[in-house]
Amino acid sequence: MVTKLQKWGNSIAVRIPKGLARELGVQKGTDVDLKVENGRLVIAPVAPPVYSLDELLAAVTVANRHGEWDTGQSIGAEDW
Repeated sequence: MVTKLQKWGNSIAVRIPKGLARELGVQKGTDVDLKVENGRLVIAPVAPPVYSLDELLAAVTVANRHGEWDTGQSIGAEDW
């Protein structure tokens, strides 16, 4: 498929046709990686990071753990 680069502010942009975007599983706002390989521009979607509970909990330390939070008196039917 051939397309034209277009001016976008001080940069140039390439439009990805809907069919190709659907095939790649990308949409507006998807993070992509741009690189040059053998003189060609390669655009690849970036997979979102996957975290495990153990990894997240390992990052909790005494220094970054917050204390209790007082939200004030009950209003309405709350029963604490």
